Amino acid sequence: MTTFLILGTLVLLIALGLPIAVSLGLTAVGFYVFLGEFRILAMLPQRMFSATTGFTLLAIPFFILAGNLMNTGGITERIFRFANACVGHVRGGLGQVNVLASLFFSGMSGAAVADAAGLGQVELKAMADQGYDPDFSAAITAASSTIGPVFPPSIPFVLFASITGVSVERLFLAGVVPGVLMALALMGAVWIVAYRHQMPRADHIDWVEIWRSFCGAGLSLLTPIIIIGGIFGGVFTPTEAGVAASAYAMFLSMVVYKEISIRDLPAIFWSTLQHTIRVMFVIAAAGFFGWLLVHQRVPDALIKSLVGLSDSPGIILAIVVAILLILGMFLEGIAVIVLTVPLFAPVMEGIGVDPLQFGVIMIMCSMLGLLTPPVGMVLFAVAAIARMSVGRLANALIPYLIGLSLVLLLVVTVPAVSTWLPNLVTGQ
Repeated sequence: MTTFLILGTLVLLIALGLPIAVSLGLTAVGFYVFLGEFRILAMLPQRMFSATTGFTLLAIPFFILAGNLMNTGGITERIFRFANACVGHVRGGLGQVNVLASLFFSGMSGAAVADAAGLGQVELKAMADQGYDPDFSAAITAASSTIGPVFPPSIPFVLFASITGVSVERLFLAGVVPGVLMALALMGAVWIVAYRHQMPRADHIDWVEIWRSFCGAGLSLLTPIIIIGGIFGGVFTPTEAGVAASAYAMFLSMVVYKEISIRDLPAIFWSTLQHTIRVMFVIAAAGFFGWLLVHQRVPDALIKSLVGLSDSPGIILAIVVAILLILGMFLEGIAVIVLTVPLFAPVMEGIGVDPLQFGVIMIMCSMLGLLTPPVGMVLFAVAAIARMSVGRLANALIPYLIGLSLVLLLVVTVPAVSTWLPNLVTGQ
């Protein structure tokens, strides 16, 4: 009963339009007042503060900064040009370019909205200039941006690790194969749609342009190698990798490409600060809300309820995935993670699901939520950039949602898709 009241109150506040952070905080404070636990309320500042001071979480603002620097420093355009030279000759070429560029970009920023807002503007303009259908262009731009938080580095994986204590390095590796599969699924969907509508393609492969664009983007494409290689080479931690990514992006943007100057930095830093504050406010409120859940033994009650529905781990996992997908339709990805990981992580451990597999499932479910109404952040961001209605874009997204859903189903049913690479590299 307590579990139902707590979660019901939270859902009600969210339905009333309150921000997720405010809803989490008010729910926790309200229940402690109702229970007469006023001494616990005195711990509110300390609990909120401690929730945001984990060393791992320091990576978040730096990866956000890296994404902002890439979007304003000429890195995004060079990545797109190289991707276009590589696959622009395929049917529906710029749709394929869109996916490949997002895969390259995801190895640098780890944020879907950064991909959609920065790289997405370049992609949409290029596709419009070549006469592509606006619905097709906007849909693949939105869908491809979800690769970023799955393929390393990944801000959501950093957050998941801070909550569960799972190794960030192993989580990053766990996202490699699913991230590549997402890209392949989207490229397959693009090919089918492009073939049905006889979309344009380049006449031939331009090897000279491939070489020239590679020379222009080569230093940018080194970023994922620096980040991942540095982490597993013991040069720096995942948190320090965010600093390295930001420093390298700043060096390229200011010294090599000379696209930004010192006068541009305050606006970039301010944008990074605003985004970081929004994320950290949710994490802080979730820290106190999570304390309420533990205090009222909500995870234990949830485990008993789910186990009572079935003794099959597969069915329990399917129920959890369904819940995550439904929540993703109403909450942003960060909110889904901070709200559900404390609840479902013990459940997954109890039924023998590897934390790495659960982490990938969690992030993929939250990414699908970014593409679904009524509160899909990427859906709204791309609809605004493309100047079309959310409903129109959501309808155009259907083929790509099917492709991404098939990859999610594969990750759910075949644990090795997410666990094979980290076990191979780390020898566990």
